Amino acid sequence: MTAQQTAPQRALVLVDVQNDYFDESGPLAIQYPPREESLARIIDAIGAAQQAGVPIAVIQHEYPEGAPVFAAGSEGWRVHPQIEAALQGEPHRVTKNFASVFAHTDMLDWVRENGIDTITLTGYMTNNCVLGTAADAEPHGIGIEVLSDATGAIHLANSAGAVSAQQVHETLLVLLNSNFAAVGTTQDWASAVSAGQALPGSDLGTSAVQGRDAATQA
Repeated sequence: MTAQQTAPQRALVLVDVQNDYFDESGPLAIQYPPREESLARIIDAIGAAQQAGVPIAVIQHEYPEGAPVFAAGSEGWRVHPQIEAALQGEPHRVTKNFASVFAHTDMLDWVRENGIDTITLTGYMTNNCVLGTAADAEPHGIGIEVLSDATGAIHLANSAGAVSAQQVHETLLVLLNSNFAAVGTTQDWASAVSAGQALPGSDLGTSAVQGRDAATQA
C-alpha cells in the first residue's frame, strides 16, 4: 500500500471494544499490548478524530443470548464504559456476527454515503476482526489504517502450535503493513490527521526485499 496523493477521507472504526475483552477470568482477555494501555490509546484516537471532525463507527460483536461471550444484551457485550464516556454526539453503530465489519452489516453503505475512502481500525482483536476487516476491505477499494498501540491480541495455541499474544500482534502488524494496511502508532496517526496526510505504509514488494535482506544479515 503506497501513500495517497490526496488527503484521505477517513473514518475511525472502534472494533469490538467490549467488556468481554477486559474480563481477566474470560477466554478473550486482551494480553498484548496491555489492554489498559491499548484502551487509553483508543480514547486518544477518539479525541483526535472528534477534534478533526473525522466520523466514528462503533462496532459490537454479538452472539445469541446465553452464548459464553458477547451474548446479546449481556454486560460482556456492552462497549467499555470509558469508550462510551469519550464519545460525543451519535457515532454510527454496527452489530456484527463475523470477523469483518463489512459482512452482513450496513458499514459499506455508510462508508459510501459519507464519501469515506479510508477506515482506521482500532480495537480487538488483531488476530481476528482487525485482520478480517483489513483483508475484506481490499476488494471494495477501501484503504485501511491500523493503529499498532490501539489494537491487541491474545495468546493462541492449537494443533498447529502455540504463540504468545506479543508474537501474534507484532507478526500480524508486519503482515498487514506489507499489503493490506498502513500501520502506525496513535500519535503518528493523529499527526497525519492534523496535517491532512495519509499514514505511510509499505507494500509487498518492498517488504519482501527488506525481509530477504534482513534474513541474509541475521
